Amino acid sequence: MDHNILLENGTNELEILEFVLNGYSYGINVAKVREIVPYERVTPIPNSHPSIEGIFMPREVMITAIDLSNCLGFMEGPVGGMFIITNFNKLNMAFHVENVLGIHRVSWTEIKRPDKSFGSLEDSIINGVIKRDDHLIIILDFEKIISDINPETGLKLSEIDALGNRRKRNVPILIAEDSPLLNKLIVESLKKAGYVNLIHTENGQQAYDVICKCKEEGSLRENVRCIITDIEMPMMDGHRLTKLVKSDEATANIPVVIFSSLVNDDMKRKGAALGADAQLSKPEVGDLVTVIDALVEKYHLED
Repeated sequence: MDHNILLENGTNELEILEFVLNGYSYGINVAKVREIVPYERVTPIPNSHPSIEGIFMPREVMITAIDLSNCLGFMEGPVGGMFIITNFNKLNMAFHVENVLGIHRVSWTEIKRPDKSFGSLEDSIINGVIKRDDHLIIILDFEKIISDINPETGLKLSEIDALGNRRKRNVPILIAEDSPLLNKLIVESLKKAGYVNLIHTENGQQAYDVICKCKEEGSLRENVRCIITDIEMPMMDGHRLTKLVKSDEATANIPVVIFSSLVNDDMKRKGAALGADAQLSKPEVGDLVTVIDALVEKYHLED
């Protein structure tokens, strides 16, 4: 897919690809999409997860095909249809859908978070809902879908165990991550790595509110010396948060680490242009700790 349509840095906008399954509209961030191709027959994988249709090899690259209807609990999937081929978390996956309708440019402020009627937020595969004209589009959490199929693709606390015994560090770190499960796992990982002074928020707007409050109170250094942010978040995304932090003299020297499934070459260029100090792809939580260690030493964050 042509990623030139992606937006300028830090605008707090995204582009959603709308597709249809069983007559309902769903969405995926265009930044995750490599291309859209007609459905083709796949080779089944013996003893695989029921949501895995099989594998195929367009242009000599092996790709796993996911039966998205099965993931969503529908009895039957589409006959024919399309494959949405994605790349995130350094994985190439194809999602079998009925049809693709088009692309919508929206602000993160338009995306409504699911409430408890959707069930436990940690278990939900819904990132949000947007209204377009006369219908709703459900934004799916594709990272959660993949980690449910194969838990090995998720964050691994074992990577922190491999770092060995570590001393406690009181560096105040602000975290912006909208996934309740990933938020919890990142906090657990950092605490196991010795970082005990953590503020965790659900999106960039909440994180920025914390920063503004600390600025007003004159307590910024006591409460925020490093920021870890996802990119995809409702209300305010990580790129917008990075831009606001790095364009303000009062906060420009605070290191910002972008930790997102969307980190690829294109996104790294965007993040670098905004001033991000480091950018890592999930689920490399061990590398995240190593990068924070280096930033703590480089900027003397413990002084």
